[in-house]
Amino acid sequence: MKKQTLDKLDKFLDEIGNYLVGAFHYLMLLMIGAMIIWSASHTIIEIFTVKNFASIDDILLLFIYLELGAMVGIYFKTNHMPVRFLIYVAITALTRLLISNIQHEHKADMGQLIITGAILLLAVAILIVRYASWHYPSVVRQKHNEHNIPNGKTPRPEDDELA
Repeated sequence: MKKQTLDKLDKFLDEIGNYLVGAFHYLMLLMIGAMIIWSASHTIIEIFTVKNFASIDDILLLFIYLELGAMVGIYFKTNHMPVRFLIYVAITALTRLLISNIQHEHKADMGQLIITGAILLLAVAILIVRYASWHYPSVVRQKHNEHNIPNGKTPRPEDDELA
């Protein structure tokens, strides 16, 4: 009798814990999304009111906000965080740094070569991640297997049209 009661209590506490973790998860995602919108809005207002023009730094910063917002949206929809998007943000941030450095320094130096190498390395990382996710998927959705997608392959976005 005690064993059953303890098992029921354990199950109940697990359900409460899962609910609280999920609630915290969504609350933090909402806060991150709100902060991205707030920061992007602040940048846009500053461009229109203070600067009266958008520099390439501002445009690339808005791209970073766009990619961060897309990450939050994808995470809300799928509960998965594609590593590729983090790499895209890193590439955009390094590109912004490189352009800003060139714009202000007007000379080539070793730092620019290092930043360029880092961008190349991140681009190769994206290729590796894409290749690995296509050939060695962690999850295969069953509904796509009946639509001529090779068994064991990760469905691509265009495969959703088939489902």
